[in-house]
Amino acid sequence: MEQVTIERLGHQGDGIAPGPVFVPGTLPGEVVEGVIDGGRMAAPRIVTPVDTRVKPPCRHAKSCGGCQLQHARDDFVADWKTGVVRHALAAHGLDTEFRPIAVSPPQSRRRASFSARRTRKGALAGFHMKGSDVIVSVPDCLLVQPELAQALPLVEALSMLGGSRKGELSVTLTVSATGLDAHVSGGKPLDPTEEMQLAELARRHGCARIAWDDEVMTLRPAQQAMGAARVVPPPGAFLQATPQGETALLGAVTEIVGTAAHVVDLFAGCGTFALPLAEKARVHAVEGDRAMTVALDKGWRMAQGLRLVTTEVRDLFREPLIAEDLTRFDAAVIDPPRAGAEAQCHQLARAAVPRIAHVSCNPVTFARDAATLVAAGYTLDWVQVVDQFRWSTHVELAAAFTHR
Repeated sequence: MEQVTIERLGHQGDGIAPGPVFVPGTLPGEVVEGVIDGGRMAAPRIVTPVDTRVKPPCRHAKSCGGCQLQHARDDFVADWKTGVVRHALAAHGLDTEFRPIAVSPPQSRRRASFSARRTRKGALAGFHMKGSDVIVSVPDCLLVQPELAQALPLVEALSMLGGSRKGELSVTLTVSATGLDAHVSGGKPLDPTEEMQLAELARRHGCARIAWDDEVMTLRPAQQAMGAARVVPPPGAFLQATPQGETALLGAVTEIVGTAAHVVDLFAGCGTFALPLAEKARVHAVEGDRAMTVALDKGWRMAQGLRLVTTEVRDLFREPLIAEDLTRFDAAVIDPPRAGAEAQCHQLARAAVPRIAHVSCNPVTFARDAATLVAAGYTLDWVQVVDQFRWSTHVELAAAFTHR
């Protein structure tokens, strides 16, 4: 047995002691002891706890791997997540004003991916155990909206219908305005009888739609509200995780865009930002996924009172919108995946678009792209950290850039 003192948290939420030694479930300042194997103390005993430690509120916290930071006080997590962004910027010599973090409440996740596996007695559905492929049932999960927690029997039934004991079924459930929206992957192809059983499951569990790989069964359009528009995203399409998180990000983006009359929305998805912004501005929405672009366009056409929204299908990683095409816009919104938008940010920098609202889910690539913009004459005015993946290590943010 060895005893160590935790100095800081790593990006995966593990405590880090000198060595380094990685110790899960610990906090800075705590003294812990246990067996160190390969630089990791897998089963630590807390010798001296700190006052930022709390009892995890969820009864599944010890076994479920869905949360990493339930043992930490909320203000500690807020400061830590803000610090992750601050340190990422500091690595590029950048600093700015940080607005108070916006945190989504418990039971607010409207979307979650559950795993399911057939067993000898039936099926088991839930999240993976910490550091394992073992599935843990989470009927009282405090992350997701109650409709999702109550839908675990549906996930188990889907596994019984088309899963196997050798493989694992993945079921992404999303709460829509018209019922549950389910997307299933990893199952076997369904025969006609099983397709009829799938339809019955959908009706029994109040589903608007179930997509079994590429086969889609729609009972009702699975609508999502995006401003004044109602959009039916393609099965499994990206959406912000919580309504509260989306509201916080949209509020920041709207403030940054301000009175701009013509806005370009890059990595536009199904219109999270483009459609609400169209209430006051003309918007050109660019997205690499054709199905999402079609959904955005249809949502705009069916809505009332919106200004012109044009769409373009374009791979912004391989073929970024060039500076000459960007100069006609008064403001830009950019919300790339975790890889960031290095090539597109170079073009934005060349174009000197007056205002940029940069949304990111990866502080490291955000800081890299922010440095590109600042070097080209932009000011990083402020950052708003948004914690919609509560109790996790995931960090999202919106940032305001203006050209000097």
